[in-house]
Amino acid sequence: MTVALNRRASDVRVIGLISLAHGSSHFFHLVLPPMFPWLKDAFALSYAELGLLMSVFFVVSCIAQAASGFLVDRIGARPVLFGGISLLVLAALVYSQSNGYAMLLLGAVIAGCGNGIFHPVDYTLINHKVSPPNLPYAYSMHGVTGYLGWAAAPALMVAIAQFADWRIAFLSAALLEASILVILWLNKKYLLDNVKERHENTYASSQAAHPGVAQESPFAFLKLTAVWLCWIFFFFSMASTSSLQSFAPSALFNIYQVPIDVGSYYITLLALGSAGGVLFGGYLAARLQAPERIVSSCLSVTIAMCLLLGTGFIPVVLIPFLFIGLGFGYGVVAPSRDLLVKSVTPKGVAGRVYGIVYSGIDLGAAVGPFIFGFFMDAGLPKALFLGIVLFQLMIIPTVFKVSAGTTPKTA
Repeated sequence: MTVALNRRASDVRVIGLISLAHGSSHFFHLVLPPMFPWLKDAFALSYAELGLLMSVFFVVSCIAQAASGFLVDRIGARPVLFGGISLLVLAALVYSQSNGYAMLLLGAVIAGCGNGIFHPVDYTLINHKVSPPNLPYAYSMHGVTGYLGWAAAPALMVAIAQFADWRIAFLSAALLEASILVILWLNKKYLLDNVKERHENTYASSQAAHPGVAQESPFAFLKLTAVWLCWIFFFFSMASTSSLQSFAPSALFNIYQVPIDVGSYYITLLALGSAGGVLFGGYLAARLQAPERIVSSCLSVTIAMCLLLGTGFIPVVLIPFLFIGLGFGYGVVAPSRDLLVKSVTPKGVAGRVYGIVYSGIDLGAAVGPFIFGFFMDAGLPKALFLGIVLFQLMIIPTVFKVSAGTTPKTA
């Protein structure tokens, strides 16, 4: 009984610390987009140039994520985590002191390097330090704090920019991230993963299953079709989400005459809806064990909502409820998605697999805003919602293919 309670307490502490770190990374996904109206006026930038900032951030993050997975497997998750958070603090300081587009680009590069480490770090720690019965709930809480980070960023950044200015908003973001770094540092003993033990266990398991056979190449997992199907899933999922986060306030202003600052708070509603959806999605994932049904059902509903927003005929009073509904649908999908990735992850290479698969998130987030920035400059705001529908339609077949061709593995 005592051992079980201690194990549960350890799980709770680890999940809490990792989730806090994950929430801070999602916060930094959206420190820049809410400031677009201020930066556009301050430096006479176009929507395409603003979208390119997010593209640079996520392209760099994509590269860093793929590389950091190997680093996590080699030196452990904790030092990589601390390095990533430190880079996010530095990026916010660079944003705050920007005197032109070049410095904004530099800040986006630094932030991308910091952001790229989180999924390999987080999922490696979760999979190796949380007991298997608590994994669905760990994934759920991990997702919730990510969405809460998305919710907090536009609300905090816009409020500070309105009452002070955009530079103070970025300085506040740096202070917040530095505070999180201190909390994690004070609890660093709970974030230590034994890399040597993991490698020894992996080698022992491999030799037991295939005695006398040489270990596979560290890149052998790249041959797995399911890994790349998961990558495609993440690519289109984040391409749609990041496009909505980046340009929905401007699109709603042009289509429905919703003020930009009000539209920014709709992004907060989107994230809060997602947080609620993740909690419910964790319960569904643990109970139903049917990710393809959960994903296809939820995305069918969100596709319908985006089509309605794209018509231009929705009463303005209903728009915030649609954004909450969109967020809830996105959130319900997340725990099933994470369990699906775990099911295709070979033993001992969790960092590498998560680094590659979740790099699809970053590349999708880079491509989406870059494409839709041109549509916004061309005066076609409805194309934002129609394009998001197209991206979501691309997701549904991938989850059915992964589900049909996988058997659970232990990462």
